[in-house]
Amino acid sequence: MKNPLITGFVLVAFDVLIWRCAIPKNEVARLLVRLCIYAAFSALLFSAGLSPFSQAPFADSTVLHVLGQVLEIIWWLMGARLLSLALDTLLLPKTWRRQRLFQDVFGALVFLAAIVAALAFVLELPVRGLVATSGALAIVLGLAIQSTLSDVFAGIVINTTEPYHIGNWVSIDGVEGKVLEMNWRATHLLTSQGNIVIVPNAVAAKAKITNSSRPPLLHGVTVTLEITPEARPGVVLGALERALAGVRAVIADPAPFALVKRTTVTSIQYEATAYVDDMSKKLAVTNELYDLCYRHLAAAGVELKPLGVGYAPGAPAPQADPKVGLLRRVELFAALSSDELQQLAPLLSRREFERGETVITPDTVPDHLTIVDSGVLSVVAQDASGPVEVTRLGPGDSLGEIGLLAGMPARVTISALTHAAVYQLQKDDLTPLLKDKPEVAKLMCRMMSRREDTLGKLGTPTPVAQSEQSIFQWLLDGMRKLHDLTF
Repeated sequence: MKNPLITGFVLVAFDVLIWRCAIPKNEVARLLVRLCIYAAFSALLFSAGLSPFSQAPFADSTVLHVLGQVLEIIWWLMGARLLSLALDTLLLPKTWRRQRLFQDVFGALVFLAAIVAALAFVLELPVRGLVATSGALAIVLGLAIQSTLSDVFAGIVINTTEPYHIGNWVSIDGVEGKVLEMNWRATHLLTSQGNIVIVPNAVAAKAKITNSSRPPLLHGVTVTLEITPEARPGVVLGALERALAGVRAVIADPAPFALVKRTTVTSIQYEATAYVDDMSKKLAVTNELYDLCYRHLAAAGVELKPLGVGYAPGAPAPQADPKVGLLRRVELFAALSSDELQQLAPLLSRREFERGETVITPDTVPDHLTIVDSGVLSVVAQDASGPVEVTRLGPGDSLGEIGLLAGMPARVTISALTHAAVYQLQKDDLTPLLKDKPEVAKLMCRMMSRREDTLGKLGTPTPVAQSEQSIFQWLLDGMRKLHDLTF
């Protein structure tokens, strides 16, 4: 094409096509192609006498003059666009590019400068008067959009200091959520309820910001409890420390701790704090820690006090049998009545284990049911790669059912993580209960089938390499034979 105007519009159309179709897919390669087109477009204009720094020629032809003016204006706008793209693609960090604040602000400034230059050089308008007029208009406009400008400049500060990034879990001005978007006006948070909360940048810049995603492998979990002032703080703190030791997901460094937060006339407030290495574990660990605190405090004889309820001292309640209270916390005996628990309690015998002492070895065939009264026990199985901690047992948990049900060895090592006290129920004392309460027998088989299934997934050989239902039936048949049951 010999006509430079036609060639210029063809190059512009080709650039628009590449932009709209995103060809090639690689962002840097696409930018380089567009820069080459712009270089060819610039060479074409200057060689044809269409300098963007002066009015277009062809004064004798209005159509050609207007088309030349259009090409020169396009040259300025195309240059502004490619300059902002080059900054975005080649210079800005990925976090800034995702937030898009700097691209928008810098792009607006570059386009404004390109428009002023096009008006001054191509159209030869009196820019000084225009700038003076625009200055007055800018003052009026600035007063009208003062809050928006405050958000923009606050957004610049936030993006420069980087208190959080997209994907972080933060708390801003009392609103907690995951950062989905950061733009020139606001930060978008996705809350745990699934709602989108938009926090203006001006508010975020002045607010206290808590970033739960930093550091990335350390996240704190804290539970707060109010306890009756009659309970000795040393006993409460010991129970809370045992509860912290009972959570497997808690990391060892920094170590978990419990402390007295504050005291009042009506209660003493305690905090138990632990740390996990993954943000997604916080909810499960918090729930587990609350449950363990309840169980260990109950095992220590400490009464939990509801938050906000005043304490009214009165006559001391009659002391209940601690063995009955322990049996009531055991899931296996949930179907037993109070009278049946009273009959079973005298049959329990107490044992204590020091920290590190082994309770059960893999080759042991338990002939008694062991119920944890206080402390924490660790259950370790052998995996293909070595020993793996399967679970931790606390007050109310039971062990040794596999020996009572099927006469099989435990296949796990159970040891004391803290000083622990347990109660044991012999096999012969358990047989009448199983005969009178078939539901207890079936519940024991169901719990053991789940445990055997877990061990099977770890690579530990199971008695029957079948489904959990088959293991349940196998355990039930073994119990019937061992205890001479007829159900």
